[in-house]
Amino acid sequence: MLSSSYTFIPTFLLLLSFPLLFLLGPRILPPRHVPPIISLPDELDDLSLFHKAAAASAPEPPRPPRSSLPSSKSRLGSTNPRPKIAFLFLTNSPLHLSPLWQLFFNHSHTAPLYNIYIHADPTAQINPPGGVFADRFVPAKRTSRSSPTLISAARRLLATALLDDPANAFFALLSQHCIPLHSFKFVYNTLFDPSSIQLAQLGQFQYPSFIEILANESTLWDRYNARGKSVMLPEVPFDKFRIGSQFFILTRRHARVVLRDRRLWRKFRLPCLKVESCYPEEHYFPTLLSMEDPNGCTHYTLTRVNWTGSSNGHPHTYRPPEVSPELIYRLRESNLTYSYLFARKFSPDCLQPLLDIADDVIFRD
Repeated sequence: MLSSSYTFIPTFLLLLSFPLLFLLGPRILPPRHVPPIISLPDELDDLSLFHKAAAASAPEPPRPPRSSLPSSKSRLGSTNPRPKIAFLFLTNSPLHLSPLWQLFFNHSHTAPLYNIYIHADPTAQINPPGGVFADRFVPAKRTSRSSPTLISAARRLLATALLDDPANAFFALLSQHCIPLHSFKFVYNTLFDPSSIQLAQLGQFQYPSFIEILANESTLWDRYNARGKSVMLPEVPFDKFRIGSQFFILTRRHARVVLRDRRLWRKFRLPCLKVESCYPEEHYFPTLLSMEDPNGCTHYTLTRVNWTGSSNGHPHTYRPPEVSPELIYRLRESNLTYSYLFARKFSPDCLQPLLDIADDVIFRD
């Protein structure tokens, strides 16, 4: 009898510990970040928007002159709308650097050859900056790091820009921490450089998309298996999996490729089991465009980032003492065909030092 009592007491205490662990565990154990799941209503809402945008058809823009902003005539002499650049700002905090971008757009010295679209996380307190950014916010949904919500937000921006203006020919994805490294005229002439035009099928001219596509990174296997082993199969075999910078400049035809996709999205929208290896926004776009049109992409980005001393997946953040003309010149340098056009990551308090060198350095091309 006594022996059974001794057996009962530990069993009773063990059973009693379960509810206590349930109640107290979240306060004792460190919280684990769990990326949000995209809800069915949000998914259906996005699919409707993407379907409309992907169905919108517009020809590739006419080839502009080599050394100046385009005229209203194409090389064939027919009247065409001037091709534009859509600037897509993806943010979850205020646009502290917007005065610098305001100067950038003011320096275009011509009829607007750009459109601006802002996707701001609705859970963040963001005051509209005004100026060229007034009324440029698009219907947005919550975003979170290490989740496919950042893919959805970028696709939402692409879809809105496609539908808004048929003249949008390039789509540049940027963040609130990005800065321009050149004048608007320099950026425009770089993207519409006639020497970059490719001759496609049926004799049509096509511009390339500037997107980083990497296949030999040391972290490739861990990132591929972030959702679990073999989960990406059969749609995405490992030898087709690619990674690259989140920030790209896509042509109109590639923007439509992104919005038409359903097959790969079914895999990349799945939640990750290994959050530390999960950066869906750096995987989905390079993998999709590498599989669909590898020769139509440059495989490099025009947005400079410094990974020296990176922490927790975040690149180096530039602070006011680092801002100088020499920094701008150094960030522009590239071993690739073109100079870098944008750079990140700059802290909000860099604004004044950047404004101090804007006219004499950044926009003096």
